[in-house]
Amino acid sequence: MSKLVLENLSKNFADKPVLKEINLSINSGELLALLGPSGCGKTTTLKLIAGLLAVDEGDILLAGNSIIDVPTEKREVVLVFQDYLLFPHLNVADNIAFGLKMKGVAKDSRKKRVTELLDLVNLSAYQNFWPNQLSGGQAQRVALARALAVNPKVLLLDEPFSNLDANLRKEMQGLVRQLHEKEEMTTIFVTHDRQEAIAIADRIAVMKEGRIVQVAKAEELYKKPNNKFVADFFGRTNYLSAQLQEGFLVAKAIKIPLTKLNCYPDNLEDEVELLIRPELIKLKDKDEKLNNDQQQMILAGKILDRKFLGEKIRYSLLIEDNFSLEVVTLADEMFELDTEIKAVIDPANISLLS
Repeated sequence: MSKLVLENLSKNFADKPVLKEINLSINSGELLALLGPSGCGKTTTLKLIAGLLAVDEGDILLAGNSIIDVPTEKREVVLVFQDYLLFPHLNVADNIAFGLKMKGVAKDSRKKRVTELLDLVNLSAYQNFWPNQLSGGQAQRVALARALAVNPKVLLLDEPFSNLDANLRKEMQGLVRQLHEKEEMTTIFVTHDRQEAIAIADRIAVMKEGRIVQVAKAEELYKKPNNKFVADFFGRTNYLSAQLQEGFLVAKAIKIPLTKLNCYPDNLEDEVELLIRPELIKLKDKDEKLNNDQQQMILAGKILDRKFLGEKIRYSLLIEDNFSLEVVTLADEMFELDTEIKAVIDPANISLLS
């Protein structure tokens, strides 16, 4: 088993705190994404796990055992950087076999493992190529294969696709997911791109200024963020101030019985902030008859603005001459400017921010 646990992990550089009491548990065989803006401590976290930096406070447990005093080469943890760091004087096959050779693995066994990995990353025809003959995507595949060659318990990936174009990034995301499942290893993937994190991870840990602010599956982070930082990191948002009035939350034209909310804090205050994702609001023609669904809220409004986004359209709505909402629909749901419409909201899609 390769469960990885970070306990009160802290790190300072020149007396400046970079990581502050990080507590995180990554299950054996799980792929977890560390997501956050540049400078929030993601790469530092990986370097501490890999043993490239010393821990100032806290502990790192792998399969229940502390590894903070274990040398880097004996931790059974491999870190792949965004710069591939292939050995220029070794061909593809020898790059992949390097770690096995350093471990004293027999030549026949090394060759068998290299052949297996070349097939796994679709580079069987490139085993005799030199690094300077490879494209960025091919070099990244070699770096991944080299990391996997030594059968690490934990694979750490530090923004490995940041130098690749959009189409190749998607291809490599799929490959990493495939390799992770095939090799059944615990994986931590660092990125600042939420779409990449959503596409690849079982769970996502959101970081801000050296701390982890929320850990959850992507859907929960999108629908039930803990705070505005997480909410904004996962897309555009409608925010509304609401007041608690006799069992209802009232925000301008919106009046929601507390019993209809998907969740709300135990210590609900007199005033809270509501979050409604633009994609979770449905637009209907003003004359369209709707199902008598008591769970839905129906607001009358008018289209103020419209922006074509390719496969989607972003609308700005004026609701009952009172306030505006942003709504995003598929491109085939076209409404003209100044059209009177109905905005339909399911209370289960409304979150309360703490």
